[in-house]
Amino acid sequence: MKSSVNGSVIARPRNGTAKKSFGPVNNLEEYVRPDWWNKIFNSVYLKTDADVVEDQTITIKEVDLFSQIVNLSPYDRILDLSCGQGRHSLELARRGFKNVEGLDRSRYLIQRAKMHAKRECLCVKFREGEARMLPYKPDTFDVILIMGNSFGYFETINDDLRVLREVFRVLKPWGRLLIDVADGDYLRANYQPRSWEWIDKNHFVCRERSISVDKQRLISREVVTHVEKGVIADQFYAERLYNNESMQELLNAAGFSDIALHGGMETNSQRNQDLGMMEKRIIMTAIVKKDWTPARQRKTDIKNVAVLLGDPAKKDPIKPSLVFDDDDLYTIDQLKDALKSLRNYNFNYFNNHDSLINDLVRIRMNTDFVLNLCDEGYSNDARKELHVPSLLEMIGMEYTGSGPQCLAFCYDKSLVRGIAKEMGIPVAKAFFIKPEDTTFDLPFGFPVIVKPNMGDSSFGITQRSFANNIEELVNAISEIRDKLGYDKPILVEEFLPGKDISVGIIGNLPESYRVLPVIEEDYSMLPSDLPRICGYEAKWIPESPYWKVRSIPAVISEYTRKFIVECCLKLFERLECRDYCRFDWRLDVKGKPKILEVNPNPGWCWDGHMVKMATIAGMSYADMLGEILQAAEQRIGLGGLKNGNGHCED
Repeated sequence: MKSSVNGSVIARPRNGTAKKSFGPVNNLEEYVRPDWWNKIFNSVYLKTDADVVEDQTITIKEVDLFSQIVNLSPYDRILDLSCGQGRHSLELARRGFKNVEGLDRSRYLIQRAKMHAKRECLCVKFREGEARMLPYKPDTFDVILIMGNSFGYFETINDDLRVLREVFRVLKPWGRLLIDVADGDYLRANYQPRSWEWIDKNHFVCRERSISVDKQRLISREVVTHVEKGVIADQFYAERLYNNESMQELLNAAGFSDIALHGGMETNSQRNQDLGMMEKRIIMTAIVKKDWTPARQRKTDIKNVAVLLGDPAKKDPIKPSLVFDDDDLYTIDQLKDALKSLRNYNFNYFNNHDSLINDLVRIRMNTDFVLNLCDEGYSNDARKELHVPSLLEMIGMEYTGSGPQCLAFCYDKSLVRGIAKEMGIPVAKAFFIKPEDTTFDLPFGFPVIVKPNMGDSSFGITQRSFANNIEELVNAISEIRDKLGYDKPILVEEFLPGKDISVGIIGNLPESYRVLPVIEEDYSMLPSDLPRICGYEAKWIPESPYWKVRSIPAVISEYTRKFIVECCLKLFERLECRDYCRFDWRLDVKGKPKILEVNPNPGWCWDGHMVKMATIAGMSYADMLGEILQAAEQRIGLGGLKNGNGHCED
């Protein structure tokens, strides 16, 4: 039964509760409330859009695509913004992602998401919140996902911009945003002015649509009806229509960089009748490039640590482009992110080498110790790597890592070979070419590997350093001299064809140290004609086949492992290594290990060999850095924690 009241139509269901219907409407836009999104996302929404938002097959497909586009990592802290009932968040949690959070304005949908997470025992957090004022601290998330066309609901474009600026604020430096929005150009040309469809056996929905007066929004009306109860909802909403260009302009205005379009996405539901805003969408990503937000004033029990880094304003001859590029800046930001998570420390960063001495003198009285990560050397000169700890000792500042004498020893590969040989530790056959040498005798057979005697980061070691005959040997020597100069000595070693092994140690002998899991390089992806070496190309040239080389847990006998570790510990002590160190070995044709190099200031970057070993041991990047800091604190008497009683080997 229906009756007219003031021009509106009232539907009176059998249960006696009436729902108001507005009857014929000439201008849909006039009926859209500014905060329509505040009330519409409820149980009725889950019915009208169930063919998409409640279809697990569609969700799995979307998560497959989105996680691949943003290259999700198990360690990423992920925010599913405007998460609805949490369909994407829950699927990510099912896949083992441990740091997933979902936020939405709808209390009903958030409670439903929490219920599903609890029922499935999934590790995911859900909270109610406002997208224009996110309840998170700056630099919180690695990735933010705005999926399922959950953007463009607000009355003005400035509100949408506020959302993106909040996203920018709570993303970490180098954080990634993925946004999936309706294809505005497609909808303007193809929206259905009127439609209706059965939702289930008892419900159907009638829809009307129009374009707003300013041509920027699609206005929609839904009249949802139950076959027995009558009209249960007559609701209006509006969504802003973005295309590739307008979305890119908005992301630019919010401060994002590296904005990329990843094509379109079409939705096919089982009903596949009226998909509305979900029918065709565009996917875009963007990167946050910003400085870390300054930390608040430290508490009195927090240690002040100065972090020394290479100077990005100066040339660096080791890097392929000779300057710090985005990869280097990303690596530094990953370091800052990891250090930020460590409690009881306040970190201050110093990378201006022109003012470094004055800066250190200025802060030394308020600094507990220095985290010396300046493995580039003073003014990015690798020969001056030892100058940094020398400077710190001269001005009376404690620091992490090995001292200048150790760095000087280990910078000279031939010298390390001599010390190892003297200690009874096996080394590869080799001969030394002095700068003035123009002729030489080869005291052993081919193949051989040609290396600069001084230096690190595999600089000067490429596939052309491998020689099978005299001509290739002469060419390899000439190439190194052309690159590094004719005043540098060269080391020619027999090439050892066995496993390429690395060992990492954190701590200090004799009481408190950890031997990290031994790793080997996996060369199985290399073409068969390339020499099995982990040189400059594997570390610095993404386009090289060597970039595919990966580190894996070493498959060696227990006897070999124990022998290698015992030799590493002897060298650690003899060379006066401190706090952390990496040792590189290679097995000969008979499987016997021989030491190649000792790295007392090994690469500290998030994807370096030390981190790979630590990961196998169950440590995060931050855990590894924290253990190095603790080793230094204990050594210099600042109360650092031991790595257990005595030592441990993982």
